[in-house]
Amino acid sequence: MLIFDQLKKSDAPLRVLALIMLAGIILLLGGLWYVQIISSRHYVADLRTQSFRKVRIPAIRGKILDRHGAELAVNRPDYSIVLYLEELRTHFQDVYTRERDRINRTRVARGENRLTATQRSALGEYTRYLVASNVVHQVSTMIQTPLTLDRDEFKRHYTQRLALPLPIVENLIPEQVIRFEEQPVNPTGVDLQIQPYRHYPHTNRAAHLLGYLIKDNRSVEDEDAFFNYRLVDYRGVIGLERTFDSELRGRAGVKSVLVNNLGYRQSENIWTPADPGQNLILTIDLGVQIVAEQALEEFGGQDVRGAVVVLDPRNGDIVAMVSRPGYDPGMFIRGFAPEELERWRDTELTPELNRATQGIYPPGSIFKIVVGLACLEKGLNPNTIIESPGFFRIGSRGRPWRDLADGGRPSRFNFRTGFIKSSNFYFQTNGVYQAGLQAILNMGHQFHLGESWQIPTYQNHNGHFPTQESIRNARKRGEVWTDGDTANLCIGQGDISVTPIQMAVMTAAVANGGEVYWPRLVERLEAQEVPVDGSPVTAFPPRLRNRLDVSPRNLRIVQEAMYA
Repeated sequence: MLIFDQLKKSDAPLRVLALIMLAGIILLLGGLWYVQIISSRHYVADLRTQSFRKVRIPAIRGKILDRHGAELAVNRPDYSIVLYLEELRTHFQDVYTRERDRINRTRVARGENRLTATQRSALGEYTRYLVASNVVHQVSTMIQTPLTLDRDEFKRHYTQRLALPLPIVENLIPEQVIRFEEQPVNPTGVDLQIQPYRHYPHTNRAAHLLGYLIKDNRSVEDEDAFFNYRLVDYRGVIGLERTFDSELRGRAGVKSVLVNNLGYRQSENIWTPADPGQNLILTIDLGVQIVAEQALEEFGGQDVRGAVVVLDPRNGDIVAMVSRPGYDPGMFIRGFAPEELERWRDTELTPELNRATQGIYPPGSIFKIVVGLACLEKGLNPNTIIESPGFFRIGSRGRPWRDLADGGRPSRFNFRTGFIKSSNFYFQTNGVYQAGLQAILNMGHQFHLGESWQIPTYQNHNGHFPTQESIRNARKRGEVWTDGDTANLCIGQGDISVTPIQMAVMTAAVANGGEVYWPRLVERLEAQEVPVDGSPVTAFPPRLRNRLDVSPRNLRIVQEAMYA
């Protein structure tokens, strides 16, 4: 009452102070009303948001199939036994309470202090591990497989991934799955989980074309980058698995896991389902591929070093492509056995090298196809017979090249017999003196020697084929090109190296009458669920790179000699 009596007096400062206090009280009440009434929905929604954990769900990877639909790379179910820790919360608490009380009673009886907060925290960590370890032991007995729970791994999972199940054992074999499933009752929190994993049903067949995967659960382009948890995913490192990784991988989905204040999972919902990847259809014929690999292996088993390319000359389709030694792409997913790792690191075998597209070699006598065409285009009469003394020499003092045709004995050759017997003398004589270096270079460049054929496997090599520029540059370094270098080039030796795929394209172009096709390995991409109209999603038609500037007559002469 004293306050109001004072306010009735004409005390202006006091009235101002009272008005300020009243305004403050009104403002405070208004703020409380706004926060508790108006903004309550926002805070409730925010609380719910903080209780959700976003989980990245990888999509089902697309298959890789041969031209007839035979499976080269597919997905198979991977069975794992997992433990949901939220279902053990009661067990955790019971064991912890029992152990804490027992220890405290013992300490008090000894006249010691009860457990400190730090000691209680350590005890809680230990009892949780003890409970989970006992469950793992039960699973071990069920599937008749020795199992242990790594304490550090358990701690990491509990502190960082509590909302996700803890893997107990992965990659179960069928016998283990059967033993687990036939049990009438499973231990608390234990369940069988199925995840897809990459499977190569033919192990090392076409391995260099397919390539391999490694674990990588990072977000890809145009995909949500923030997730609380990411389930195991893979990306291609080499081969078709890398080139078409985005198409094969599909688009990851998102699920939400609702957790309580302790971080335990309460429920989960799919927010965005994963979009499966597309299937990749190749031009490869698996039957031909296997026959080619077996034929190569007959020369030296699995460790033979070599390559085979089977090309359809009508359109450039790669029907088979083999490189040996090979490897099993599946070992990058399941892990290396010791002998596999040793073999992979062998610098002599180099199984990672795709010798069909990366291996570079002197072509040898197969290059006489190019030299023969160059000579014929320069006016060589294929019927003219020349006498071979059994060797070829540039000048009177030049080093002689022994002609292996007819055992190096003096012989007589025209184009057909010189080609059949692969006479070095015949092609060196006509290559150096009839065609000349420039004509041979021009013919080689029509076949794109020294250039990559861009096979979509990240395993390409250009090889080497001389050009006038490279010859000029060599001359500046004091390395002068001579007729002897041209003679060496005429028999596929010297300043030339090629890949098997380059020689296959060259041979196919002669066989089909002069059309040089880009080698085609991929026929189309299509959805895993093929549309009703059967139309492919993306088609890769054959591509013609160029036509040989060679007369049909001269092509026929070389074709007939090759057949002969």
